[in-house]
Amino acid sequence: MTGWDISPTGVKGVLEKTGTAAEGLGKAGTTLQTAVPAAAKAAGTLSMGGGGGESEGQGLVAVALSQFMTAHTERLQKIGARASASLNGAANATNAYLTGDLEQAANAQREALKEPKIDLPGQGPPPGHPAAYQAGTG
Repeated sequence: MTGWDISPTGVKGVLEKTGTAAEGLGKAGTTLQTAVPAAAKAAGTLSMGGGGGESEGQGLVAVALSQFMTAHTERLQKIGARASASLNGAANATNAYLTGDLEQAANAQREALKEPKIDLPGQGPPPGHPAAYQAGTG
């Protein structure tokens, strides 16, 4: 592959750092899923009717937090899924690049180990050469 210069160890280092950051993002998302409902509950409720008793309704802060989570949960899940897919894609692409390099090296070795074909002037192709069979000398 011309124009490519990939350092597998460099890619591995970047993937490890990015994976660590993605894990932190995942942990933050998990914490958010438990912390927001707890914050909503701690924010209290509205007291209706001035009777001094607690209402069973949610307070404004709790409603806002609930709406926030409803609006952003799917987006946060997609961020995690895309990060994971990107990391896996980069790793797979690097592995394919290495496989291609190994395949090219193996092909070069095979070609280097083949018996050389020598066409001496005036003597025609060597025995076993495809052109020798056409001339009837093989």
